[in-house]
Amino acid sequence: MRILKSPENFREEFGQKHGFAKSSYQLIYLLRYQVLIIRMEFKPRDIPDIILIKPKVFGDERGFFLETYRENLFAEHGINTRFVQDNFSFSRKGTVRGLHYQIEKPQAKLVMVTMGKVLDVAVDLRRNSPTFGKYTSAVLSGENKHLLYIPTGFAHGFAVLSEDAYFQYKCSDYYFPEGERGVRWNDETINIDWGVANPIISDKDKQLPLLEEVPEQDLFSQ
Repeated sequence: MRILKSPENFREEFGQKHGFAKSSYQLIYLLRYQVLIIRMEFKPRDIPDIILIKPKVFGDERGFFLETYRENLFAEHGINTRFVQDNFSFSRKGTVRGLHYQIEKPQAKLVMVTMGKVLDVAVDLRRNSPTFGKYTSAVLSGENKHLLYIPTGFAHGFAVLSEDAYFQYKCSDYYFPEGERGVRWNDETINIDWGVANPIISDKDKQLPLLEEVPEQDLFSQ
């Protein structure tokens, strides 16, 4: 059986091995330990309820490894969402999906791109919010490996900027078709710059209402 050293013993052994004075190796170990435990950075967007998450990537000649979700770490940053469903999609360049949400059984989402690049967008639909009708966005890609946390109260969509993209996301509630709602992707009052010249839109998304046409009961309270 492997016996693990205590942090104190390991720190002392680390310092002696590298020939540092005690005060020096304590500081060096502390800095090194902090680097190891900082697994993710949590960066609020201009709508601060939307959080951009930057995981720490561990790479070598074999490839890389990263954590995309860690419950206790998310909780430390105020995200206590319980996720119950994971979804995965493939989309081609120029595809715009959205803007979607569920008014019944609303879904918080944690989204990421495993291959390709997208512009991910969240629109505030909380009618008493100071940022109601405003949007925030982030570029997510297989290269940057960033994630975006979107709480309930927002419509969500994305545009594919690369040749194609693999998109996956966690949801806090199950898909519920009866509660499905949406806002038209090109609503001029929201004025989203999707970054694509010739967007590919589904017939269903083309028929979604403008924000001003959405009934009061289909908006979220604060």
